[in-house]
Amino acid sequence: MKPAFERLFGFESAKHSIRTEILAGLTTFLTMAYILAVNPGIFSALDMPGGAVFTATALAAIVGTLVMALFAKKPFALAPGMGLNAFFVFTVCLGMGHSWQFALTAVFIEGILFIIMTLTKVRSWLLNAIPGTLKKAIGAGIGLFIAFIGMQNAGIIVNNDATLVSLGNITEGKALVGMLGLFITAGLVMAKIRGGMLWGILITTVIGLFIKDPATGETVTQLIRNDAGNIKLLSLPDSIAPIFCQFEWSNILSWDMLVVVFTFLFIDMFDTMGTIIGVHQGTGLIEKGGDEIPGLEKMFLADSIATVCGACFGTSTTTTYVESASGVGEGGRTGLTAFSVAVCFALALFFSPIFLAIPGAATAPALIIVGVMMMPSIKSIHWDDYCRAIPAFLTIIVMPLAYSISDGILIGVISYVLCHVVAGKFKSISVTMWVLAALFIMKYIFI
Repeated sequence: MKPAFERLFGFESAKHSIRTEILAGLTTFLTMAYILAVNPGIFSALDMPGGAVFTATALAAIVGTLVMALFAKKPFALAPGMGLNAFFVFTVCLGMGHSWQFALTAVFIEGILFIIMTLTKVRSWLLNAIPGTLKKAIGAGIGLFIAFIGMQNAGIIVNNDATLVSLGNITEGKALVGMLGLFITAGLVMAKIRGGMLWGILITTVIGLFIKDPATGETVTQLIRNDAGNIKLLSLPDSIAPIFCQFEWSNILSWDMLVVVFTFLFIDMFDTMGTIIGVHQGTGLIEKGGDEIPGLEKMFLADSIATVCGACFGTSTTTTYVESASGVGEGGRTGLTAFSVAVCFALALFFSPIFLAIPGAATAPALIIVGVMMMPSIKSIHWDDYCRAIPAFLTIIVMPLAYSISDGILIGVISYVLCHVVAGKFKSISVTMWVLAALFIMKYIFI
């Protein structure tokens, strides 16, 4: 009889540490907890009740991450995805003029299709069709992408009309807090302090209490207070009754529904595939030189179930979070890491003022350092073979610049096929890659 931890989470006492797994889970949660604040803000454009959306966001994360922990036994966390929530609100509802009930129905249908595709192993077949060179590039691309996200969250990199992006004012405000936190966290990681990134987040949060941001005139770390001015620690969750299972079935056979479902499906599928490939390749979850990802179908199924449940709760597509790499970078290897994340989301339902007080500047250092950890995957790319090097480079560079994991993968696949065609290496292109490249080209033309 296997010990309970091994049965539940794939935990082996000879290889894994309970303390490390829990610290990894806390780190992952803190780097992705921003979704609890951001998601209700995005959905407010549709006049959906913010409290209900907050609760739905947490519940979707809890259910999805628990399935990942107990069924797939992997250290990945799930929550409603950034980008997908914006597509839901600003494109489907505000742009195309559909109700949020219509969009929720599309998400629900997408989740059902994902379950079918997973059970028939279509998603695994697509992932395995991607050449090893591109898989290694995906890991590095995601590393740059999440480091870029971290720098933006801290104001180290800011928008600029002339050059699109530029360096922020790193001598004051949240950018200063982010830079201080980066070197403190780097020092802890280099000293091999267990839980170094988590300690870095907490220390940086405290530093933010003493540094004002000129843009707001307030300290970077803002403690939430009640009407009496006292620090607020406890908040009871709102009911999801107003948005629970609010589906609109009258338009499910319309052309718009087909387009919306396909787009949700496309973005979510390749975001999830990219995250799973990237984190495995970039953080040593698979053997060196290997391409085989164990437990793939179970991870995909967890992701699919989470999307269906999230739609029922009343939120947009739930997906595997790239920030999971921060927990894996801290040593998380089993479902116990994911379980710890789920517990944190459950606590956040009642202690949201505490978790929401942690600023983006405090989590940015962890994301930047995880970006560093994911770069070694490019060492095994054959940079002297341009047929493979050019698609790999485009995959890496498009992810942060287009702010999209899926676009990086799509451009990588298209360029891989075209480079081999131009070089006359037709035999090196599999039938699946031909089909994928054709589909991806059509996606850019028609959607």
